[in-house]
Amino acid sequence: MSTIRVLLVDDDALVRSALRMMLDGQSDLRVVAEASDGAEVPAAVDAHRPHVVLMDIRMPGVDGLAATEALRARRDPPQVIVLTTMNADEHVLRALRAGAGGFLLKDTPPARIVEAIRLVAAGEAMLSPAVTRQLITHVADPAVEDRRGRAREALQELTERELEVAVALGGGGSNAEIGAELHMSVATVKAHVSRLLTKLDLNNRVQVALLVHDAELL
Repeated sequence: MSTIRVLLVDDDALVRSALRMMLDGQSDLRVVAEASDGAEVPAAVDAHRPHVVLMDIRMPGVDGLAATEALRARRDPPQVIVLTTMNADEHVLRALRAGAGGFLLKDTPPARIVEAIRLVAAGEAMLSPAVTRQLITHVADPAVEDRRGRAREALQELTERELEVAVALGGGGSNAEIGAELHMSVATVKAHVSRLLTKLDLNNRVQVALLVHDAELL
């Protein structure tokens, strides 16, 4: 992927302008379109084919949660990074379960935003393990017992090595970090991740991480 195409979705024109200036200053990133509401996202994706959508959560019409869920249900969808002002927000957890590749706080340093876009475009994730644990711990959910049981049942289908890779994903490791931890090449890690997604019927590594957390394996 030579140039990563980015769609900005935020109802604040100043935020979009600042993000565009920052991202267009990178040789490998290009903002191809902007949207001010989740309702505008499908048409913008069809017209501009972004690799990554940088998605605000709170918008007055169709919010980023609904827009993320709709996008990730499409065939061959773009990656999504959601934006939020809170790092223990149940809405963010919903977006991650819907298939977002990560999330950023709006006060994230510019270099970190650029890094997140590159990582997510490459199929990795931008999730701090500490923040992920905070989300899982603090979100009240009366169905937690059901989630734990379903997660453990799903993970029983994995081989021992696949489970090791899944747990490493739950810890927030990159492919290189997982490879070093489990003594395998990055290519082998990628192959295991692909098999995990197929076996578990998930669409990205963030959802694998959440499944591992649901099963309380960390």
